[in-house]
Amino acid sequence: MSLGPAGASLDPAQAENFEDMEKQFAVKCVQHMSTYWAILEKARGSKLRLTKMDDDIYEHFKKEFPEFDPTETINEDKMKSKEGKERWRNFMMAYEKKVEDYNFGTMLRANPKFEYGEKETIFAVRMQFYAIEIARNRLGLNDWIYEREHPKEAK
Repeated sequence: MSLGPAGASLDPAQAENFEDMEKQFAVKCVQHMSTYWAILEKARGSKLRLTKMDDDIYEHFKKEFPEFDPTETINEDKMKSKEGKERWRNFMMAYEKKVEDYNFGTMLRANPKFEYGEKETIFAVRMQFYAIEIARNRLGLNDWIYEREHPKEAK
């Protein structure tokens, strides 16, 4: 449904229920977050593949963001600055027709050492999640989650 041209007034009778849309969006984000955490509890992150394109995404991410350190806390202000948004937009567009929901919103842990939590979680888009979590998994930074759940199998 189109809401009309930019700048046009919105007819409340014609608008979809945005509150319901926001609730559905929030539910999907939480489901994605919970599912990913459950997977990390059942398998070492270092053994996971998040997409069929993990290798390509990882190499592209390292090339476009060589300064990014997956072990550190994400600087959300830098990531969401004008320059940061432009860099991420350029990165993401390479996956527009390759990765489903490439630009769908999701939750991302700001630091791989912590669980999801109000202060440890930032809003990101799916390709940011994939790029950062693939890098973390490649370095074994999420393996602690599995090891905590399976102490007898810890390294």
